[in-house]
Amino acid sequence: MKKISIGDFVVGDNKKFVLIAGPCVLENEKSAMETARYLKKLTAKLKIPFIFKASYDKANRTSIKSYRGPGANKGLAMLKKIKEELNIPVLSDVHRFEEIDAAAKILDVVQVPAFLCRQTDFVTEIAKKARVINVKKGQFLAPWDAANIIEKIKTAGNENIMMTERGASFGYNNLVFDVRSLPILRNMGYPVIFDATHSVQLPGGQGASSGGQRDMVQFLARAAVAAGVDGIFFEVHKNPEKALCDGANSLYLDSLEKLLVTLKKINNLIKEPEK
Repeated sequence: MKKISIGDFVVGDNKKFVLIAGPCVLENEKSAMETARYLKKLTAKLKIPFIFKASYDKANRTSIKSYRGPGANKGLAMLKKIKEELNIPVLSDVHRFEEIDAAAKILDVVQVPAFLCRQTDFVTEIAKKARVINVKKGQFLAPWDAANIIEKIKTAGNENIMMTERGASFGYNNLVFDVRSLPILRNMGYPVIFDATHSVQLPGGQGASSGGQRDMVQFLARAAVAAGVDGIFFEVHKNPEKALCDGANSLYLDSLEKLLVTLKKINNLIKEPEK
């Protein structure tokens, strides 16, 4: 397994799992900073490596009227401030070639959105610029198809690769998580993240927006950690009902501690004990 150093921890060490968490989209600097500060304090208490995640522009919203975020300039400035003030690594997704250079200078991990994971030129350009690249495996791909994405990234000269499973399309407006995907992906030799909140999403399920099954997140997350995954990805919000994006599948921020304690217990049962 490739071990990837991010900040002061390692992803893929077969000991701990990393937590990637934050709001779906940056709503304002104050709420993003408060969420990041809460998550940093919580993960320090539980001794769980942490990467703050938030999108600065959700270019793949269902409706033209949906909130997309503050945009690249303002959003990356917010993420830079969070990174520097709280001394935590940050992750965001890039949707346009024009933003790759600026994003790679600030983000510790640059994420390829699921819908763009097969766009060869886009993926390889990010691979050339980013220190660490996290690829959301498209819900339209089988797990073994990810080998081709990994090969594209390696050909571009980057081996700091993480693959994220986020469920597979299952009929219309529905996703299903096949736990078999995780060992298949891990056998490719790179850390695998499980996106527990997007895996319960109902894409376009509310007509002009996506729905979700928040109550199912805990069960899928437990299964993923039991399968030996290297990281868990949660979108969280203080009040998901008022979130400007993906509220239906986001976890309540104050519910996270109990779930993480459970996941850590499961992880400790199946991974190598820490010395």
